[in-house]
Amino acid sequence: MMNNVKIGLMTLCSLAVVLAVGCTSMKTPATADVAVSKAAVDNAAGAGGTEFAPMEMTSAREKMALANQAMTKKDYKLAIDLANQAQADAKLAQSKANSAKAQAAADALQDDIRVMREELNRANQQ
Repeated sequence: MMNNVKIGLMTLCSLAVVLAVGCTSMKTPATADVAVSKAAVDNAAGAGGTEFAPMEMTSAREKMALANQAMTKKDYKLAIDLANQAQADAKLAQSKANSAKAQAAADALQDDIRVMREELNRANQQ
């Protein structure tokens, strides 16, 4: 009987430790996640995301604002979720901006090639 009580108490203590560790992990501030996501939003803006992907940038900034509000309210799980969503939106905006810039550069190169061909054709006809 005494062994059963000891085993029961040990099980309860183990369970309490597991629950305490699980709960504290959600209470730790999500500062790193929010900071990384803010950097992603800033990088996307610097890459031209605002110009080439305004909807994604607006979404990323709104989610960052909500993540910061969640941090203030100590809702760290929500803050992490929103920060991750903001980061995804920012990466999409940056990708769209990079793609648009690459397309513009390719278009300019094609125009330059066309002009050079026209000049060569004129020079050959003379």
